[in-house]
Amino acid sequence: MHRFVVISRFLISLALVVVFAGMASAQDRRQNAPGEFDFYVLALSWSPSFCEAAAERGNSGRSQVQCERPYSFVVHGLWPQYERGFPEYCQRPSPRLDRNIMTSMLDLMPAPGLIFNEWDKHGTCSGLGARAYFESIRKARAAVKIPEEFLQLSEQKTIAPGDLEAAFIKINPGLSSSAISVTCSGKRLSEVRVCLSKDMQFRACEETDRRACRRDEVVMPPVRGG
Repeated sequence: MHRFVVISRFLISLALVVVFAGMASAQDRRQNAPGEFDFYVLALSWSPSFCEAAAERGNSGRSQVQCERPYSFVVHGLWPQYERGFPEYCQRPSPRLDRNIMTSMLDLMPAPGLIFNEWDKHGTCSGLGARAYFESIRKARAAVKIPEEFLQLSEQKTIAPGDLEAAFIKINPGLSSSAISVTCSGKRLSEVRVCLSKDMQFRACEETDRRACRRDEVVMPPVRGG
C-alpha cells in the first residue's frame, strides 16, 4: 500500500511538472516587460453584436452610451503581442489615465470603462505613455479601411468569415489573409482582428489566425438606426 502511495505521488508530481513546463513554454521570456513585444493586434468589435448580447444579459444599462448610437465597427483595443502569447497588466498599479485623454477617444471607443480598462490591461504593455498609446490606436484605426457595405448595414447579414476577411483585404492594399482573422460569439460576429507591426504596417500573425472563428457563417445584426 505504501509503495502504491509513493508511486501515485510521483506520477502526480510528474504531471504537474509537465503542466507547468507547458505553461512556461506558452509564455514569452519577456513576459509583461513594458515595450518588449513583437507586434500589435487591432481589434475591431461589431457594435450591434455587442449590444444584442448585452441586452440579452440584462446589461444594457452599462452599455447605454455605445448602444444608443448607430455604430458599426468600433475599436475594442490595440493589443501588444508576442509571436506566442501576449503580455497584459504590465504595470501594477497602472499609471492613472487622464480623463481628458479618455474623452478624446470616445469617437473610436464609445465606452469610458472600455478605454480605462484597455489602458490598464494593454496600454501599460506598449512601453508608451498614455497619450502616445492612444495616438497609436488612432493611427492603427486610420490604417484600416472598413468596407462600405458594413458602415450603414440596415438589415441582418449572414456571411462566411472568409468572405468578410476578403472584403477587408480587397480595399486595404497590403493586407493578406494571414494578417486578419474573424472571431465570433455563438452565431454572431464578434470582432475583426488585424495584425500590425509597430510602425502600423500589415503583417502576418499565425497564432492570432488559429484563434479565429471556425463557423461556416456568422450573423451580423444591423446597425442601430441604420
